[in-house]
Amino acid sequence: MALAPSGMRTPAPPPVDGGRPDSAAAPRPRRRRRPLTPIMLLVPTTIVLLAIIGWPLLQLVIISFQEFGRPQVFGAPAPFVGLDNYADVLTDSAFWAVLSRSFLFAAVNVVLTMTLGTLVAVLMMRLTRFFRLLVSIGLLLAWAMPALTAVVVWGWMFDTQFGVINYLLSQLPGVDMIGHSWLIEPLSFFAVATVIITWQSVPFVAFTIYAGLTQVPGEVLEAAQLDGAGGLARFRLIVFPYLKSIFIVVTILQVIWDLRVFTQIYALQGIGGIREQTSTIGVYIFQTSLGTGDFGAGGAIAVILVIIMMSISIYYVRKSIQEETL
Repeated sequence: MALAPSGMRTPAPPPVDGGRPDSAAAPRPRRRRRPLTPIMLLVPTTIVLLAIIGWPLLQLVIISFQEFGRPQVFGAPAPFVGLDNYADVLTDSAFWAVLSRSFLFAAVNVVLTMTLGTLVAVLMMRLTRFFRLLVSIGLLLAWAMPALTAVVVWGWMFDTQFGVINYLLSQLPGVDMIGHSWLIEPLSFFAVATVIITWQSVPFVAFTIYAGLTQVPGEVLEAAQLDGAGGLARFRLIVFPYLKSIFIVVTILQVIWDLRVFTQIYALQGIGGIREQTSTIGVYIFQTSLGTGDFGAGGAIAVILVIIMMSISIYYVRKSIQEETL
């Protein structure tokens, strides 16, 4: 330090930036490292999904760009044909007829399933504990039954000669349904398929909506009832806004499941349906691939269906995110 003329030391000048000296400067805060535990927990699931879904999906996409028939199944080379398979599929009137039929069939099933499932859930809220348990057991039995078994049982009930449905309808005055075939006409065929699919889909919707109904504040419903709101008004103005996200999730899942239905349609066709008039998109892919041996065209149809499913899923994810941010 410099000495003043009087022999006294002059004080050191303050730092230029007005802060503390460099020796006393505080260390910069370190960035917090993200914990690796969540990422490590996701690794096994990601590997399994890539092995079970990712690799077959990649193979499906590759086949859809190839001329892949029965010779290629036994080792013959599969030449690439570019977008020819997609062009053939998209210009085929049969494909558009099947796709339209599938969307219409799925729409009817979704509306019926959501309506009946919601009504059953509301009914369970009003039942006593004993009867609620009975209804739950019945729903679980319908839900747990394999799809093929359900088709066989309902096929017996709609049997042409000995079905209980025809017998009960024939008991009505002036009605003779003995010998009537429910599966020979496309409209009645899909009516039977709708009964089977809806019967097995209602339990999932009912249990999900019922779980949501138990979380609706009871005091809010009581206040609305005291204000004179009826049951339908309370559901529309109070219950539905509370459960809107649940309804969106369940509806999107039902659309995906009903759009790609296979077992019920294929099994009913084996009992007595006409394949050309009753095939949905899932059965059509199977018939194109294994029936005619054109795996390239079948792969193209499957990829188109995957794109449709992904579009629906993306819509569902966006709606869920919007609901969470509100």
